[in-house]
Amino acid sequence: MASIDGIEFEAKKFSLPVDSENKSINFPLFSVAKPHMRAFHLCWIQFFSCFLSTFAAPPLLPIIRDSLNLTANDIGNAGVASVSGAVFARVAMGAACDLVGPRLASATLTLLTAPAVYLSAVADSPTGFFMMRFFTGFALATFVSTQYWMSSMFSPRVVGQANGQAAGWGNLGGGVAQFVMPLVYSIVLKTGATPFAAWRIAFFFPALLQMSSAFAVMIFGQDLPDGNFQELQKSGDMHKDNASKILYHGITNYRSWITALGYGFCFGVELAVNNIVAYYFYDRFNLNLNISGIIAASFGMVNLFSRPIGGGLSDFMAKKFGMRGRLWSWWIVQTLSGVLCIGLGLIDTLSASIAVMIIFSVFVQAAEGLTFGVVPFVSRRSMGVVSGMTGAGGNVGAVITQVIFFRGSQFATEKGITYMGFMIIACTLGITSIYFPQWGGMFCGPKPHFTEEEYYLREWDAKEQEQGLHEISMKFAEGSRNERSRKAMSVPTVERTPDHA
Repeated sequence: MASIDGIEFEAKKFSLPVDSENKSINFPLFSVAKPHMRAFHLCWIQFFSCFLSTFAAPPLLPIIRDSLNLTANDIGNAGVASVSGAVFARVAMGAACDLVGPRLASATLTLLTAPAVYLSAVADSPTGFFMMRFFTGFALATFVSTQYWMSSMFSPRVVGQANGQAAGWGNLGGGVAQFVMPLVYSIVLKTGATPFAAWRIAFFFPALLQMSSAFAVMIFGQDLPDGNFQELQKSGDMHKDNASKILYHGITNYRSWITALGYGFCFGVELAVNNIVAYYFYDRFNLNLNISGIIAASFGMVNLFSRPIGGGLSDFMAKKFGMRGRLWSWWIVQTLSGVLCIGLGLIDTLSASIAVMIIFSVFVQAAEGLTFGVVPFVSRRSMGVVSGMTGAGGNVGAVITQVIFFRGSQFATEKGITYMGFMIIACTLGITSIYFPQWGGMFCGPKPHFTEEEYYLREWDAKEQEQGLHEISMKFAEGSRNERSRKAMSVPTVERTPDHA
């Protein structure tokens, strides 16, 4: 056995140093070490392809609008459809990850939604366009498997960075779609196709990429550092948990609902903006399709570094101030994103709008990374359900903002953006209510002598503890002691009987 910073790891089994759960305690971004970093690259590529497919339509809306005779209401309804389908899919994905593992759950959904992308080519009415966007949007539920997978592969000390990087690079798909789809459309046009046919053929590109990523995950992926769910359950090395108890402990933890609310007004806002930003610049500033697409792409492309920065900031603040640092940084960054959103709606010059949009994008996407710096600690047993609820909250937020502010002609788009900023600030106040008895909250310190083991043990009844089923939670509790503030580092820990005793 070797040791780094007092943490032992099996040097012969893993390429990276690991903790007691065999989760990597390092995050070497450009490594492809199996299984930790290979899982990272597979999951972000898969999520990227799903994001690209979901937002392949918005940059082509000026063309599709004329081809299918879409009204403002049709476009608004389709935008709502693209993000509403994934609401329940994300909750279901969380439960599926807890039961069968992120590899099988994510690859299955990715393959099931790929036909909807192909069928976009045959949409011939507003209803067909609506259904295409609705079913394609289910693929966004792969976000939950991405976060679950990273939380299963990386230790608490780097989980914020891992989650932020995987989701951030995956979210890039929305930005890439803004300039890739017009480019593919232009290339198809040059082959002699008519505009009517060119936009349809263009959808084959994201469909092929999405399908290929699913096969890659199934062939090369691995659920956990120690193997796949099915193999570990068959060998007896892993307990097959009870679905009803997983769901119960997830939905009865009030923190799950608060993280869902907060995520609804960072990621939900990003989804809403992805749906409207291209034609907003196209219509308001009289730009051509390619220029408006490039500007819109810059909003999503900021994910290359902004969401990872949020995850890294969360881990940094945890090292300095514990969980309370994670919560404070999340609230501050997300509130500032609301202020910038208000400014974006008020500015009426092209150059200033682009500058504020990019800064706003940095903050709103960093807030997403900060959200999932907190989510893995809400529950160990129901981690997938909590991730699913939080992810679903993002889609609910997108539906709410899309329906209220960007559906039909109730508000001018710039007014809708401004009002959305005020809603971000108001809903972000919910973060102040999150309290962990072992670590504290934004305004209150921890409960005296309350340990991590006590918090995570509450999810297991006496019979399950007698059978030793709680051991995985106890290992996680041991690894999460870094979430204590420096003042609380002297709190005694619970002594556990070694697994082999």
